[in-house]
Amino acid sequence: MRGSRHPVSWIFPLLALLGTLLLPVGVGLAPRAAAAATPVRIMPLGDSITGSPGCWRAVLWNRLQSAGYTDIDFVGTLGPQGCGQPYDGDNEGHGGELVTNVADQNLLPARLAATLPDIVVMHFGTNDVWSGIAPDRILAAYTKLVEQMRASNPDMRILVAQIIPMNPSSCTGCAQRVVEFNARIPEWARATGTSRSPVTVVDQWTGFDTATDTYDGVHPSTSGDEKIAARWYPALASLLGENPGDPGDPGDPAACTASFRAVSTWQGGYQGEVTVTNASAAPVPGWTVTVVPADGARLTQAWNGTFTTADDGTAIVTDASWNGTLAPGASATFGFIASTPATANAPSATVTCTARTASS
Repeated sequence: MRGSRHPVSWIFPLLALLGTLLLPVGVGLAPRAAAAATPVRIMPLGDSITGSPGCWRAVLWNRLQSAGYTDIDFVGTLGPQGCGQPYDGDNEGHGGELVTNVADQNLLPARLAATLPDIVVMHFGTNDVWSGIAPDRILAAYTKLVEQMRASNPDMRILVAQIIPMNPSSCTGCAQRVVEFNARIPEWARATGTSRSPVTVVDQWTGFDTATDTYDGVHPSTSGDEKIAARWYPALASLLGENPGDPGDPGDPAACTASFRAVSTWQGGYQGEVTVTNASAAPVPGWTVTVVPADGARLTQAWNGTFTTADDGTAIVTDASWNGTLAPGASATFGFIASTPATANAPSATVTCTARTASS
């Protein structure tokens, strides 16, 4: 009733007195972080493939949400650029940037300080490759960025892409330069990763077709966005830990991935090399790679693996036992010689990898 309401002036001194009496015998005030878990902060880092508009980020964000990874925060000093679906669009994908310039000009530390990521998802170097910058210099820039990431957070988790293929009409040499650059990334990652701050390679090259998965030979189309997100998802999910379930996607990569490069070419044949990478969070006890050479080529010899060839030229290559077991993020290579018809174009092959289970 109105007549029974007490003045509030005496309440606050009483509460202060009660607080003073209770604190010594209680457990104290919990820190703010204990009241609610701090979201894992994930920085998508790169150039226009990541940020202009980089709609694979929208696909990836919504897939993570659907799988139960809701306590995450995409971070970056740039905001979303559309994509037609709700998502956390913060990112660090600056159109036109070269990773070598970002390293040389020390642009990353301020961006890290502004966003404080726990995980970096990096697809970077396309503009450098287009500009004809040597792989050694690009990888030196990678190393500098990793050092800056660890200065920001000694426990930084880093996912690095073997970048998607590139075949613009204005750069006839770009396609092969991407192959040559990607082939160097796994060894760089092995040398750069640490147990406290691992570097995991994610194969974004294998199975990506510039004719159907880009709209200009460089930037991903809708199908390309789906493929990029599908490749990032298992590597990122393994860093985020257990989840309520994965909605599934037939486009998921296997536990291992494979990438092809031509080492040398001559009239009537070429030498090829395939890099097999463990893309899962658990050790791979063995692997099998399917190699489909283009233009009627056929494998005639292989090393660091054993092979059989079908009538249509498809080759099945299995590990050589001593190079079958791969730790998470680790890679192995095998080489082969292929014969080619006189009418064959530049060497190319589609390669896919299947990891064996411990019981197979």
